[in-house]
Amino acid sequence: MPGFFFSHNNMTELNGKEDCKLAEGKVHKKKQKAFGADLKSYLKCMVPHIESAIKTSNSRNIMLSSEEVIQWSQSLEKLLASQNGQGVFREFLKSEFSEENIEFWLACEDYKKTKSDHLHGKAERIYEEFVQTDAIKQINIDYQMREETAKKAQDPTHTSFDEAQKTVYILMERDSYPRFLKSKSYLNLLNQLQTNTSK
Repeated sequence: MPGFFFSHNNMTELNGKEDCKLAEGKVHKKKQKAFGADLKSYLKCMVPHIESAIKTSNSRNIMLSSEEVIQWSQSLEKLLASQNGQGVFREFLKSEFSEENIEFWLACEDYKKTKSDHLHGKAERIYEEFVQTDAIKQINIDYQMREETAKKAQDPTHTSFDEAQKTVYILMERDSYPRFLKSKSYLNLLNQLQTNTSK
């Protein structure tokens, strides 16, 4: 009669996984207590994929408040107005393979502040990276807008990418942003910050 048996290696592996879960539970409790002391480390551990969002300049410590994170839920505009919000949202978009949208939007914001004598070079880079049909980070705009943007980029002004940027913003606002607000990364972050504030 056939029976079930596990090799010694498989049993070790199973026990290892259970030990790991127990250890994670203990670590999780310890980390909650140490949350205020080491926010960066905590976020890297608890919230997947936002590690690089909190790697800004080493010279300043980033302290997120629950108020700031709550404001992100009021509008995409408020989320993008926050440096931390941009970073966390970008990491979320990376997990959805659509980070080109925020990268393009940020490139356009930077482009608007460019001095006139540097417009041509920047317009060319933005066009090649995001707009042309074989662009590495091609944004999702229709053929007509792609053609119009190409023409504007050849004789650039500060408003050359405005229409395309608006389209990408609306796409993020209607599509990615609502999913971001329901995502584990956002909800975990908010929950942990609120827990820390109430202590």
